[in-house]
Amino acid sequence: MPGGDQEPGSYYVGVDVGTGSVRAALVDQRGIILAFADQPINRWEPQFNHHEQSSEDIWAACCVVTKNLRETCWDKAGHFFDLPDFLSWKATGVTARSLCSLVCKWTYSAEKGWDDSFWKMVGLEDFVADNYSKIGNQVLPPGASLGNGLTPEAAKDLGLPAGIAVAASLIDAHAGGLGVIGADVRGYGLACEGQPVTSRLAVICGTSSCHMGISKDPIFVPGVWGPYFSAMVPGFWLNEGGQSVTGKLIDHMVQGHAAFPELQAKATARCQSVYAYLNSHLDLIKKARPVGFLTVDLHVWPDFHGNRSPLADLTLKGMVTGLKLSQDLDDLAILYLATVQAIAFGTRLIVEAMEAAGHSLSTLFLCGGLSKNPLFVQMHADITGMPVVLSQEAESVLVGAAVLGACASGDFTSVQEAMARMSKVGKVVFPRLEDKRYYDKKYQVFLKLVEHQKEYAAIMKGD
Repeated sequence: MPGGDQEPGSYYVGVDVGTGSVRAALVDQRGIILAFADQPINRWEPQFNHHEQSSEDIWAACCVVTKNLRETCWDKAGHFFDLPDFLSWKATGVTARSLCSLVCKWTYSAEKGWDDSFWKMVGLEDFVADNYSKIGNQVLPPGASLGNGLTPEAAKDLGLPAGIAVAASLIDAHAGGLGVIGADVRGYGLACEGQPVTSRLAVICGTSSCHMGISKDPIFVPGVWGPYFSAMVPGFWLNEGGQSVTGKLIDHMVQGHAAFPELQAKATARCQSVYAYLNSHLDLIKKARPVGFLTVDLHVWPDFHGNRSPLADLTLKGMVTGLKLSQDLDDLAILYLATVQAIAFGTRLIVEAMEAAGHSLSTLFLCGGLSKNPLFVQMHADITGMPVVLSQEAESVLVGAAVLGACASGDFTSVQEAMARMSKVGKVVFPRLEDKRYYDKKYQVFLKLVEHQKEYAAIMKGD
């Protein structure tokens, strides 16, 4: 077989016809055997020292071992689950799928259901058989009650009473959005007070980031996933923007710097995280100007792992301009700041794309690990020009999951009611509007960086 040009994830079948048997193996691109099967070949001895075999029997044996391989990585599978649905099945024994999982990841349409033509096009027409029993023929909205609740076996494993209500699940980021976006904001002076929930954007920011905006009618945003109906909040369409690396990018920039060992030592001596130490160090070196102005000559384009939204370009790379020969702790702190700002500019780019397509957004609701970093939060407020709402409970994904359970139990009449009652505002961070002109200039540079990167790529591809 030709090497080097297969798509990642390709698998190969090797068949060996021997004297006494046919053997077959399923091999991946690393040359590792993943499955093995063999089948004896009939032999006849019509007279002494004369041996015969049947070519038809050999072919039949080749067919048997190949089918056995398939039945080993495929036909023996009873169901194909995404993780949220696997967990709810383990808890209840119910094979119903969550609308969130199927709409966002499995090409399912909340209005039309499965599309047979898609499965046939990609060579998985087996999924269509038996009324889609292997991939789900019962689909429920998030928060719907599953079966009779916890099975006795699952209840024993979990240490809970059998029969407790179990809800149709959500993908983790979507649960985070559910946990923050519906909070009661009365009394905080926010533009979204008294406005529809569609004026809010949930940003779930950790290793990577997701930007969840909902609307009453479908809105198609170039480079942003969706719209998905009822995928997060029942009755609303969801658009999902994202940044492929955020927390991971900050770690990469900080840990790869020459001054990182010094930073680690000083942070440990103060019993602080490296990021708490960096934030305090930035306050020390900012002098009379706001801390964000330290990056006037240092700019970062953050797509070290390609751009998910809104450019949807996996070929894009990271960029840094304004580097100096010095590599001391001040330089590390300023590079960290520039990286945080770049991520916030990426959020601004996503927000602008969503608004250009028809969303009307006024407030950011942040959750996830990065929302615990005050610099990250303030930069998002300053750079987008929007106030940032932080939840009273830092673990908003868990609150969102609990909202589903509350709905399944019947304690609330709808997901929206449970969201409003169970999501609480912890803190509001307002933008420093006096710094708007500075960040508008840096945003112009931010957009120039990707424009120039594409120009460089075009030059290198040209004759």
